[in-house]
Amino acid sequence: MTITVSAFYKFVRVDAPQELRDHLRAELAARAMKGTILVAPEGINGTISGAHEDMAAFLGDLRADARFADLVTKDAATHAHPFKRLKVKVKREIIQLGRPEADPTRRAGTYVEPGDWNALIADPDVLVIDTRNAYEVAEGTFKGAVDPKTRHFGEWPQYVAANLDARRHRKIAMFCTGGIRCEKASAYLLAHGFDEVYHLKGGILNYLAHVPSGESLWQGKCFVFDERETVE
Repeated sequence: MTITVSAFYKFVRVDAPQELRDHLRAELAARAMKGTILVAPEGINGTISGAHEDMAAFLGDLRADARFADLVTKDAATHAHPFKRLKVKVKREIIQLGRPEADPTRRAGTYVEPGDWNALIADPDVLVIDTRNAYEVAEGTFKGAVDPKTRHFGEWPQYVAANLDARRHRKIAMFCTGGIRCEKASAYLLAHGFDEVYHLKGGILNYLAHVPSGESLWQGKCFVFDERETVE
């Protein structure tokens, strides 16, 4: 049996996260699907696995909710579930930063499609930053990207305060695994006076899926948070 693994997130206001959690858990359990979804007032974030037809049905039901009608997923096929169990949790944030001014539901950086990313990061006036943690960067990154050497995403504000200057760094382009961290990181920069901020739409996974290997500027492997550990 072919198992589909889908990663997704969406920053959108969720007024009753407990109700959404209960609904998603019931839908996933009924289809014997596995993985984790986080629900928060700022949106949802998840990576789940299931039989191909079950995944299609679940995502179809999810997109029937107007809040998630345009939900984008990063999908991969495998021969076994990469997760051992199902977890659907309510959190304060779908990606923890602890800074309320970093609110992508109000304002975030400019999306860059994978096909336009190479040209952007080749611009010498653009500072390219890998917003992932140091152990993830060690597996692979884009050539010339800055590694903030953070241990967790919560250290992003400290990195910005110590290393970035809105007057000097006029153009900043960021990327991460699936897009969620760099989207919130971009919201933080905009809230602190940076004007021209870009982030890779769908993250590294989307780039690897759409840019031919002969044109790819990615070097190494991409760390993922399941039993696969890395993808290429």
